[in-house]
Amino acid sequence: MTSLRSLGPSGLQVFPLCLGGNVFGWTAGDEQSFAVLDAYTGAGGNFVDTADAYSHWVPGNGGGESETVIGKWLTARGNRSDVVVATKVGALPGYKGLAAPTIKAAAEESLRRLNTDYIDLYYTHFDDETVPVEEIITALDQLVKDGKVREIAASNISPERLRASLEFSEREGLARYVALQPHYNLVSRDTYEGELQDTAAHAGLAAVPYFALAAGFLTGKYRPGTDVDSARAGSAARHLESERGRRVLAALDTVARERDAEIATVALAWLASRPTVAAPIASARTVEQLPALLEVADLRLTDQELSVLTEASA
Repeated sequence: MTSLRSLGPSGLQVFPLCLGGNVFGWTAGDEQSFAVLDAYTGAGGNFVDTADAYSHWVPGNGGGESETVIGKWLTARGNRSDVVVATKVGALPGYKGLAAPTIKAAAEESLRRLNTDYIDLYYTHFDDETVPVEEIITALDQLVKDGKVREIAASNISPERLRASLEFSEREGLARYVALQPHYNLVSRDTYEGELQDTAAHAGLAAVPYFALAAGFLTGKYRPGTDVDSARAGSAARHLESERGRRVLAALDTVARERDAEIATVALAWLASRPTVAAPIASARTVEQLPALLEVADLRLTDQELSVLTEASA
């Protein structure tokens, strides 16, 4: 039985791999999404990440598709209390930004689509620097007081605004961020390491990194001269053009071979070992893609293996 991890100072206990819901209602329909969710929870997973904006960028979609699929699945399985559901506010057209009325209205819409009366973890998707942190935190705190949100978190925020938010929460005794969702992986370290990571560590926040597999690049399926049929193939293949990308791939190949593990598992295990990281986020479009992700719960890399990867990604 995989042991769950505490999500920062919150009472939430989460599986060490967070299942990304961005593909639900985009590249995975209801039936496929249900199968992936069933397989993930069947293996002990309990942490699902989505956003109201998923997947408004797809022609014919208006946003909220992922939440709707997850809501249907939670209702069909009757397992709401067993799953830690994280969603986000601030990026859906029509509900953009973090003004207090926007946060309140968007939360009601997310609750409706998820067919639940509470959200376990509610992130600000992108910081909105036109709105004072005091207004944002006060609006989020009201959702907590109303029982509609259990814990609050932030994504895509500067260290300065994160500190200001935490200080205001503490000064006023209001709900306080418990987690941070940064862009972080083996080929993108400066997007989190440094001041942002230091701020999170100092405040005891848990990091739940997105793009944990660099849009698929860190699964090892992108190689010179290969074509991959994926909606995200362009952004992933770009890493092949950089010296660092090729170095990281070579190091992953070596460690994966020695440990008889999938490349994706090794990449996630490195990330899961990093300071502050509670659970990397990775998504699966099919049940077949899941085992390599779930294995991160059981793969412990040695100090030597970790340093090989850390040096290759420097």
